[in-house]
Amino acid sequence: MENKVVIITGATSGIGKALAFEFGKKGSLLAITGRRGEELQAVANELINNGVSVLTLQGDVSNEADAKRITDETIKRFGKIDVLINNAGISMRALFENVQLEVFKKVIDINFFGTVYCTKYAMPYILESKGSIVGISSINGKRATPARTAYSASKYAMEGFLEALRMEVMKRGVHVLSVCPGFTTSNIRNVALTADGHPQGESPRDESKMMSAEETAEHIYYAILKRKRDLVLTTQGKLAVWLTKLFPLLMDKITYYFMAREEDSPFK
Repeated sequence: MENKVVIITGATSGIGKALAFEFGKKGSLLAITGRRGEELQAVANELINNGVSVLTLQGDVSNEADAKRITDETIKRFGKIDVLINNAGISMRALFENVQLEVFKKVIDINFFGTVYCTKYAMPYILESKGSIVGISSINGKRATPARTAYSASKYAMEGFLEALRMEVMKRGVHVLSVCPGFTTSNIRNVALTADGHPQGESPRDESKMMSAEETAEHIYYAILKRKRDLVLTTQGKLAVWLTKLFPLLMDKITYYFMAREEDSPFK
């Protein structure tokens, strides 16, 4: 991946930030995006201090114009795109009967349409470089969870999009990877939206027992390098996917009770 141009969306924290450092230390040229300008610049400064060539692009991937600008500015700076990592995402936690539809739409717009927009505008350059298109999905893209209807729907949509796209470009040398991390240490649960759109604040789960963002990023790096089709992470995540295929009704019940044990669960 040395001297490969890599776009990473949602790089201000969590998996996106860890990916920036993983690819940066391997000699990649980075274009990193995020909605929070100060945090994005702080990540960029740290990368630059470590000798990484990086372009910062503040913007919202759910805005089509911003998604186009990400590609345009990357080409202007580096002249090519080798890897697009669609990592930007947001979660939610509320029963569907209570969630405001604006919140539901916001999650879909960022997680799904953000991927669609960024991929659409980067696609001609990825075809030219015979590079990689990556979607950071979730175990929720294969095993939905209650109180996360919008998040689950967005990740199922991403999975379908990537699968169809993979077949379209499979004879043209382009690699499409779907990544389904399990529970990973990040701030995604802290900023997850509640029914009225406010961040929930404290994570309802024990973050110390999760796979680190850095370990997740390392797995993703090598999956891209080896041009794998799918990557499912954590033992728990793999077990959830496998059991869902074999015993879907049983997994409905297991998943319900597992999520109901969360702190401040909406089921209580």
